[in-house]
Amino acid sequence: MSLKRRLLNNGLASIFQKGVRVLEQLFLVPFFISAWGAAYYGEWLTLTIIPSIIGFSDLGFGTAAANSFVLNYASGDKKRAANTSVTGMYIITVMILIAMILSAIAILVLNSFKVFDKSLINGTEAIIAISVLILARLLNFYNQLIESYYRAAKKAALSINLLSIKAALNLAVGLIVLLMGFGIVEFAFSQLIVIILFNFFYWSKGRKILNLSEYYQGENDKKILKQITSKGLGYLMFPAWQAIYFQGTTFIVRIILGPEAVAIFNTVRTLSRSVNQLLNIISSSIFPELQYEIGEGNIRSAQKIYRISIIFSFIIAISGVMFLAFFGLWFYQIWTNNELNVPPTMWYIFIVGILFHACWWSSEPVFRAKNEPYKFALVGVFAAFVSVSLTYIFSKYWGLTGAALGALSLDVIMAFVIIPKSLNLLNLNFGDILTHGFTDIKQLVFNIKKKVKFL
Repeated sequence: MSLKRRLLNNGLASIFQKGVRVLEQLFLVPFFISAWGAAYYGEWLTLTIIPSIIGFSDLGFGTAAANSFVLNYASGDKKRAANTSVTGMYIITVMILIAMILSAIAILVLNSFKVFDKSLINGTEAIIAISVLILARLLNFYNQLIESYYRAAKKAALSINLLSIKAALNLAVGLIVLLMGFGIVEFAFSQLIVIILFNFFYWSKGRKILNLSEYYQGENDKKILKQITSKGLGYLMFPAWQAIYFQGTTFIVRIILGPEAVAIFNTVRTLSRSVNQLLNIISSSIFPELQYEIGEGNIRSAQKIYRISIIFSFIIAISGVMFLAFFGLWFYQIWTNNELNVPPTMWYIFIVGILFHACWWSSEPVFRAKNEPYKFALVGVFAAFVSVSLTYIFSKYWGLTGAALGALSLDVIMAFVIIPKSLNLLNLNFGDILTHGFTDIKQLVFNIKKKVKFL
């Protein structure tokens, strides 16, 4: 299958995936508010900070192992790829055990300070639900390495579609739980059951498609273990900046402005970032092929893929900003059943952030494709700390509008730092994007139209 065809298939699969993801983020919110109430839902969002942080962490050692696996496989070193797979599974299992211990300690410490007793949610139910969600997130740690089997077999679109099915199942099961009037414990267990059943199928299917183990029996390699550990620490900083940013700003808003403000802040951020889900389509589509081309040494193809992603992302961002500026607040009131009142200035600050986000998000796959996590992650952690600090300061003076300004600062910092770094990794300059980017897109659109017409 040609590169253009794979990019097209990845794009279509990513569109489906992000459609499900948007539904997952937006669809259940009215049901949460209706079933539990705005304040109770706000407390639930605050309590899930721990499992949310752990959920971000599946981009750590699993990603390091996955990227090493694909680059080794694409370069033709199948034996080293097999060793990387076995070693990767070993270190991921170790990290899961460590995470389980640390999570248990964190919950015990929080409970000793009677943190759960101060919530609107029953303390015992909160502990059980959070523990179950933590286990569910930990089981997803394997998915990054398993997903690399599909990328190496040039079947990235199939992997994306399977992960979309899992998200859809989580959504459907969660909806059923809410409609039946169950609480947070039942909701958490429903998510865990879906993840256990899906992950086993996902692993079995991936091994069968690649069929590497039939020819190469991998083994635990100490040198590869060191490499994965080193890179993994860098990738752990990817979820670190996301956790600091998303959960940190949520926590700041909670302690300064209260639980209902958390519901407003998070729902506005979720709706405004629905456009970012469209940007993720571009990122998800280009990453598998970008990494494979880099692994094979086809730098010109990698440069072309990158240029296309940057131009497409900015076009999508401008369109999204215009749509949300005219219709976003109207939709928000319908979505939340007119129960939450949003300051208009806060809303427009969040949608301006989309433009800055678009400027750097499509550059992020370059760092993963080259297996260079530190060059991205250090900037992300710095920007996240600045953003949380500004959220704290601005919230005290300007309320929710100030919180929005604090959140915006992260995208501004990332835009001005990440793009130049990604260009350097691919031996490009900004002029190359303007000079060749639109030509690349015209050629891609022409080929797509030609294939569609042929079909």
